[in-house]
Amino acid sequence: MAKTIEVQLNDQAVTEIKKGYPLILKDGVLNSQVLEQEGSLIKLVDRNWRFVAKGYYGVQNKGIGWVLTRKIDEEIDFEFFKSRIVTALNRREALFNDPNTTAFRVFNGEGDGIGGLTIDYYDGYYMVSWYSEGIYSLKHHIYNVLEKMVDYKAIYEKKRFDTKGQYIEQDDFVRGEQGDFPIIVKENGIQFAVDLNDGAMTGIFLDQRDVRKAIRDKYAEGRTVLNTFSYTGAFSVAAALGGATKTVSVDLASRSESKTIEQFSVNALDYEQHEIRVMDVFDYFRYAKRHELKFGLVVLDPPSFARSKKYTFSTARNYPELVKDAIAVTEKKGIIVASTNNASFGMKKFKSFIDKAFKESNTKYKVLEESSLPRDFRTNRDFPEFNYLKVVILQKL
Repeated sequence: MAKTIEVQLNDQAVTEIKKGYPLILKDGVLNSQVLEQEGSLIKLVDRNWRFVAKGYYGVQNKGIGWVLTRKIDEEIDFEFFKSRIVTALNRREALFNDPNTTAFRVFNGEGDGIGGLTIDYYDGYYMVSWYSEGIYSLKHHIYNVLEKMVDYKAIYEKKRFDTKGQYIEQDDFVRGEQGDFPIIVKENGIQFAVDLNDGAMTGIFLDQRDVRKAIRDKYAEGRTVLNTFSYTGAFSVAAALGGATKTVSVDLASRSESKTIEQFSVNALDYEQHEIRVMDVFDYFRYAKRHELKFGLVVLDPPSFARSKKYTFSTARNYPELVKDAIAVTEKKGIIVASTNNASFGMKKFKSFIDKAFKESNTKYKVLEESSLPRDFRTNRDFPEFNYLKVVILQKL
């Protein structure tokens, strides 16, 4: 049984947590000296030692833990974790029953009631990601629940937290029958090769499922497509299946080429009819302008922060410049898919970046649609900062 300690909160933290805020912020704690061992269960109390909530101690980004329950008589035990995970599984019943989609998020951290924990499903394989040493110390409960409540081929885990000041990204086989990777999963009928035992990434970002579908179904037909920061080329594959005449995938990572070829191939697409460039995206924009290349659809989905030999890119600072580069190589009436996963600003700020870029380019545009995380990436509606994905699909006029 994990040790339970009493943690006093200041008035502002008490107010926020009572309103439903799930993250325990370090600045809100009055007696932080009692926090010694990550994984300790926490009884949160106000200045007068009155009960506020229960949670656990686990350092993650700006938080030192997560609220688990606001019920004084609810124990944090196997039954607690079972109730949260079973509820999450039931919420995804339609996805489990969809033969055209076999990869999706099963449990989305604080949105499903346990911050610091995500569980993804890949056609019978479960990937559990742990975001703090604190939640990882409670892993026996989660694995006991999965053992009893789901049919699985295998369970894998990724540890995504600091240990002794060093960031680690470690993946491990946990139980079941080890997969022969890559395995092929489906997403709205599109096939993707994924590897659950190959470092930080699996080969596909599941949170962009709706965007890939929109590109395939509504925007790609008859267009040439530029996919920047292309990773494994998933947007390019969606565009090609949607009738794009050609795609160009650009990413600085050397392994992006072989991974993109793999994704084209599992969809029976001839990758030689498409272009894959291993180079800095900003160098490619200069190349495209110099050769007067124009595209009917440009996809912008950069990492929040990236550094190459020449550039340091931050979405919070440099996104308008990126959009200006895209405007310069987009045909009239062409489409730009602008996306970011940076949680430090909201949709309003993101749209101001786009507007700034168009004004400085002396170009008009119209927003065709905007979206955020798909439904399986459940978030708390009252706290939009946890709904990190922002996507705006627009047309250059």
